[in-house]
Amino acid sequence: MEQFVTIDILGQSYTFKTESEIARAKEVADFLVKEVAIVEAKQLSKPLNINKFAILILAALNIADENIELKNNRSDLLWNISERLPKLIRALDAIIE
Repeated sequence: MEQFVTIDILGQSYTFKTESEIARAKEVADFLVKEVAIVEAKQLSKPLNINKFAILILAALNIADENIELKNNRSDLLWNISERLPKLIRALDAIIE
């Protein structure tokens, strides 16, 4: 069954088909709307008049930056776990024996 989600960004409605759960699609859409609103609010406080496409690009760049930071943090965490886990196992083995 096809499911559709509609979002309003910068005064324009967009409807898209989703293959994921409708709740998940709405969560993603709401996140995008929020990010666009943040960028738009920042741009409105500046004297330059920036167009809607530039606002969308800036929001996308902010999301991409956050995504890369999260991936890097995850990678660092996994490396830290892989380094510490053998030591923890040896310590537990020593206690058990």
